[in-house]
Amino acid sequence: MTAILYSYRRCPYAMRARMALKYAGIKVQIREISLRDKPESMLRISPKGTVPVLQADDLVLEQSLDIMHWALKQSDPDGWLTIDRQLAQVWIAKNDGPFKKLLDQYKYPNRYPELIPAEVLGNAIEVMLQPMEGALESHPYLMGAKLSWVDIAIFPFIRQFSMVNPQQFEGLPFAQLKRWLSGRLESKLFQSVMEKFPTWVE
Repeated sequence: MTAILYSYRRCPYAMRARMALKYAGIKVQIREISLRDKPESMLRISPKGTVPVLQADDLVLEQSLDIMHWALKQSDPDGWLTIDRQLAQVWIAKNDGPFKKLLDQYKYPNRYPELIPAEVLGNAIEVMLQPMEGALESHPYLMGAKLSWVDIAIFPFIRQFSMVNPQQFEGLPFAQLKRWLSGRLESKLFQSVMEKFPTWVE
């Protein structure tokens, strides 16, 4: 049975799951959902109603990181998992926690009228962008000399951040971060998982 991945093309969580599955060579049927009309088949196996959701036989995975690690345990040809686990968790906790909150505040300022956009940007720089620049000044990828699952897990969120105000992002003094982001954007892996699928209709 081919695995099924309920996905939404622009969702950063779904994006990192798709990249891990593609890298691992796992064939999946992509079911592109409508956020306003979620398929019953997805809600039956995952009532929380968010993507990505992976169904492989009796296995159901509802979290993007779980999907990534499941895929890499099947196949990890370039050793994405062979990194410092403790440091990896520090990066992921920073990205999925405070930075994701700041990303939402930066992207949707109308939802947070009590916040000052310049302060939100400053906090995002302090929490994530500056530390990333520092790490990338020392080595080409976040975890060292080679690409790892941490780069893939964080990349979609930095991509989304950079697209909110491209001119402002380009003006930030983070040359290595921009180099790293460009490398991921131009990669065959990323481009291969951004194919547009029609919305899944049951």
